[in-house]
Amino acid sequence: MEIEKLYIYPIKSMRAVEVPSATLTKYGFPYDRTFLVLHPTEEDGVPTFKNISIAPNNEIVRFWQAIDFSTNTLTVTHKPASGGDEKSIDIPLEPDTSNLKVIDVLMHKSPTQAYQMDSKYNTFLSTCLGYDVVLAYIGDYKREVRMSALGYKAGTSNPNTNSGSSWLSTLTSAATSASNMLTGGSTPAPSSITFSDVAPYLIVSSKSMDSVRSRLPEGEQDYDILKFRPNIVVKGASAVWEEDFWAQLTISDKAKLECEHNCNRCRSINIDYDTGAQGTSEAGSMLKKLASDRRVDVGAKWSPVFGRYGFLGAGSEGVEVGVGEEVVVSRRNEGHTAFGIEYFAWGWEELVSGTEKVVAMMDQNWGGFQGTQYGKWQSRSYSGDDDMNARLTYTLQSYIFV
Repeated sequence: MEIEKLYIYPIKSMRAVEVPSATLTKYGFPYDRTFLVLHPTEEDGVPTFKNISIAPNNEIVRFWQAIDFSTNTLTVTHKPASGGDEKSIDIPLEPDTSNLKVIDVLMHKSPTQAYQMDSKYNTFLSTCLGYDVVLAYIGDYKREVRMSALGYKAGTSNPNTNSGSSWLSTLTSAATSASNMLTGGSTPAPSSITFSDVAPYLIVSSKSMDSVRSRLPEGEQDYDILKFRPNIVVKGASAVWEEDFWAQLTISDKAKLECEHNCNRCRSINIDYDTGAQGTSEAGSMLKKLASDRRVDVGAKWSPVFGRYGFLGAGSEGVEVGVGEEVVVSRRNEGHTAFGIEYFAWGWEELVSGTEKVVAMMDQNWGGFQGTQYGKWQSRSYSGDDDMNARLTYTLQSYIFV
C-alpha cells in the first residue's frame, strides 16, 4: 500500500487543504484544526460558546482554504451557494497571541482554552455566515483525548477466543490500569490534541470508497472522499474494509501510527457540499446506506464505520511523510475494536455470563472514582439476577467518551 493523499483542515469544518507532504507530530499534522469557529451564546445566563461543525451548520462547507507556506498565511474564501460574490481574507497560521483574549472552549466534554482572534476575522466570518461567530486559535493550549483516557490500547489478539478466567484476568488487568491512572500510578498520561474531534489522525482506505460509491446510482458515483474528512488516504489495500482491523501502520519503515479506534460516522456525510445543505439526492442518504452493513462497532452500535483514528507511534515525532510512500500493516487486530475502550471488542455473550464476581471486582477497582477529571464514573446498583447483565453492560459503557 502507499499514501495516496494527505490533507489538513486549518479551520475545523471548512474545506480541506491538500499537501504533498507533512510532518508527523503527536498532535497531528502541523496546522491541522488549530482554528475553530464558535457561536457566542449563553447557558443559564452564563456566556459560553457553541462549536460550529458541519452536521448542524452545513453552510460552513462553503468556505475554501489555501495555504501559502512561504508566508505562513491561510487564505479563507467564502463562496455562497446562491452564486453571490466571493469574499476572501488572509489569516496568519501562527498569529501573535500576546494581546488576544483567552476564552474557554469545550469539545466532546474535553475542555481547553484558546485565543479569540481579532475582530476583523470574526466580522468577516459573521458576515458570510449571517450570524455572530468568533474565530478561536488553540496556540499552545491542547485538549485531553477523552476516549483514550484509560491508556488502554486496542487489543491485537483475538478477544473472542478468551473465555472463563482468561477474559476475567484481562478485565482485572484493565481495571488495574484504570486504577493506576486515576490514582497517579504508572500508566502514561492521556494524549492531547488540537480541535480534532477525538484523535490527531484519521486514516481511510480508497479501496473502501469503492463500496461507498457502489451504493449510489450512476451519475452520483463521484461521491467525494473528503466528506469523510481524512488526514491520510491510503491506496492499494487488498480488500474493502480491511482497515477495520489495522492496529498499527508503518510508513516507509520510519514512522508508525497506532490505529486505536474506529471513526463512527454522523449525518455530516449527507451534506451536499455544492449547496451547503442537506443533500436531496441519493448521496444525501449516505449515512443510512452505510448503516445497512457498516455498524460494526459495538461501542457505537448505531453509527456506521469508515476509517481508523490514529495516534503517533513511538519514535515517530518529527518524521516527514509524503504522497507515494509505502504503508505496511505492521500489526493487525483479529477482531473489531470498539469506540471508547477496548472492552467492547470482547464478545458480549462472554462478558455477561456469570457476572456476580466481575461486578464486585469492578466496584472494588473503579467504584470510588466518581466525578474524577477523567470522566463521569457512574456506579449504579441493581437488584436481582435479571438485572446483573444490565449492570455489567452499564458499568462498562459508563466510561466511554464522557
